[in-house]
Amino acid sequence: MAYDYENFKQDVYRLTNINLSMYKERQMKRRIESLMNRKGHTSFETYFQALKKDDALLRSFVSYLTINVSEFYRNPKQWEVFEEQMIPYLKKEFGNRINIWSAACSTGDEPYTIAMLLAKHVPLNQIKVLATDIDEDVLAFAKEGFYQARSLERLPKDMLSKYFTKVGNGYQINDDIKRCVEFKKHNLLEDKYPACMHMIVCRNVVIYFTDEAKDGVYKKFHKTLDKNGMLFIGSTEQIIHAKEIGFESTNSFFYKKI
Repeated sequence: MAYDYENFKQDVYRLTNINLSMYKERQMKRRIESLMNRKGHTSFETYFQALKKDDALLRSFVSYLTINVSEFYRNPKQWEVFEEQMIPYLKKEFGNRINIWSAACSTGDEPYTIAMLLAKHVPLNQIKVLATDIDEDVLAFAKEGFYQARSLERLPKDMLSKYFTKVGNGYQINDDIKRCVEFKKHNLLEDKYPACMHMIVCRNVVIYFTDEAKDGVYKKFHKTLDKNGMLFIGSTEQIIHAKEIGFESTNSFFYKKI
């Protein structure tokens, strides 16, 4: 029997714990075939054998799968709602020690944005943002906290001047904000979720998952949140069965656990 994409998915799962069956198949298969061809492989079998032998190739494969597109203050209107409405709500509901999880945080732009906005309302030493991603390379990048100017184009100028230092052709985020964010490796589709969160921020990630996988993630988010906790999703996303899961839409892209 010929080695095909189904075999490849099973082998990738055993090798990386990434379940490609939870991703939209046509879209993901096309992405992988494109990458495979660029790397000079004409079959899934030879490509997988290469992934097993070459750690750098494997890491680039995982990074490619996770579609790391991020920037500071992405979709500014949503961050304005976060600052003007959500932070006061969270403070009223949970006090100053607000537990926020930035799930699938990519290169760190999002959790650092959260920390900087919280710092306008909460003492820095009380801010702790958990930031997770499946890709170890982007986590290492995020921990360094050095960004090119294009990643910061949308960030308000007062935040740029307060929390970043110009270094060469980029900007280094200040240590006082770096200390507010804890980065960890985490697989949304496989790993145990943290507990007792007041807000989860997961934006423009589950759009790549199957409907079944999406529902599973949202149900686990619901369990992770404390009562009246908030889920902040992306501008291309919507929770179709929100009430069935136990969420109530309070604003565009914000859902409260009920």
